[in-house]
Amino acid sequence: MFLAFPDFNIYSTPLLILVIQGLIFAFLLFRRYLKERYIADLFIVLLLVITAYHRTTYTVGFMGWYDTFRNTKINYYLVNFGITIGPLIYFYTRSLVQPNFKFKRVHLWHFFPTLLLVIFDAVILIHDMQQPGFDDVQNGEWYLKYNMQLFPMLFEAIQYTSYLLYFAFTIQLFYNYKKKIEQFFSNTYKVELNWIRNFLAVYIFLIAYGYGQQIVEIFTDLDYKDRWWVNLFSAIAVVYLGIKAYFTDLSKLYGLTFNFSPDTVVENTPEQDFTREKKKIANFFNEEKPYLNPDITLPELAKALKMGTNELSQVINAGFKMNFNDFINKYRIAEVKESMLDPKNGHLSLLAIAYDSGFNSKATFNRVFKKFTNTSPSQYLTDQKLKTS
Repeated sequence: MFLAFPDFNIYSTPLLILVIQGLIFAFLLFRRYLKERYIADLFIVLLLVITAYHRTTYTVGFMGWYDTFRNTKINYYLVNFGITIGPLIYFYTRSLVQPNFKFKRVHLWHFFPTLLLVIFDAVILIHDMQQPGFDDVQNGEWYLKYNMQLFPMLFEAIQYTSYLLYFAFTIQLFYNYKKKIEQFFSNTYKVELNWIRNFLAVYIFLIAYGYGQQIVEIFTDLDYKDRWWVNLFSAIAVVYLGIKAYFTDLSKLYGLTFNFSPDTVVENTPEQDFTREKKKIANFFNEEKPYLNPDITLPELAKALKMGTNELSQVINAGFKMNFNDFINKYRIAEVKESMLDPKNGHLSLLAIAYDSGFNSKATFNRVFKKFTNTSPSQYLTDQKLKTS
C-alpha cells in the first residue's frame, strides 16, 4: 500500500508541483494582506486557494489515492466552490478600480449560494455516515443519488450562469475604469489595468475550456485522462496569477481618486467653442511643453494652467474633441516626428526619442504612434527619408 501511493507520474507530478507553487504565492499574498490590509490581496488569495483546491481530486487521483484507499471518503470533503469564483473575480476587480471600495456585510449575500452548497454537502455527509456499511464503500447512498446523479447538471448550470453574470459586471467595471483614466492620465499603460485584463483573460479561458469540455461530454465519453488537461491549465494559471499578483505593483491604483465623472462633464458641456481657453492651452503647450513629463495628469496640468479640473476637461473634450490621454499624446507624437527627422538626433534610437518626447513605455509608444499615423514608427521614418531623398 505504501508503494502504491503516492505515484509520481507524468500526470500527477506536474499538477502537484504547480499547485504547491501556486499555494506558496497565495501564502505570500496573504502575508502581505495582513501587513498592508489591501482587500484586493485577500480576494486574489481566495481565488488562488479555491482554484488550487479544485485540483485536489485529480492530483490525488493520478497519484493513486483512489486505487490504494478504495473506501476513501475524500469526495465528501471536496466541496465544489465554483460558484464562488464569479463573485471573487468581481470583488477583486472592484477593489482595484474603486480605490475607496470597502467590503461590507451586505456583500456577503453574494456568497450565500456557496453557504447553501456547503450545508447541502454537510447534510449528505451526516446522513451517509449514519447508514450501515458506510465504512465499506467510497460513496454513500445520498452522495451517489444527489451529488452524482440528480443534481450535477443543475449545479453546473447554476455555476456557469454565475460566471456569465459576474463576468459581465466585471468587464463593465474594467471598461468604465479604462475610459475614466483616459480623462486623467497621459500615459495609461501603468494604470489601465493590463494586469486585470490578463487576469480576466485567464479565467475566461479556463471557464470557456471547462464549459467546452462539458459540451463535448454530451456527445462522447471523456475519461479521466482527457479531463487532465483542464486541470493542468488551471494549475498553470494558479502559478501565473500568483506570481503576477505578487510582483505587479498596484500601489498606484490604491491611491487614485477621480474628482468628477468625465461622462457627466462632457454631456453637460454647453455649446461653445472655448476659443480663449484653447488659445491659452495651445500657447502653454508650445512654450512649456508639459507633455514631456511622462506622468503628467489632468489635475497637475489644470494647476499649471491655473484652471479648474472640470473646466480643463470641458475644454479638452468639447473644445479639442478628444480625451485628455489623446490630447497629450498628440503633442508627443508631433514631438517624436519632429525629433526623428532632425539630423542632430541621428545617433538616437526611436525608443530614446520616444522617451525624450514623454512616453515611458515602448508598447504604449508603438500603439499610440500607429493610432495617430496609421503606420509604425520605423515605417514612418523610412517613408519620410524616401520622400526627402
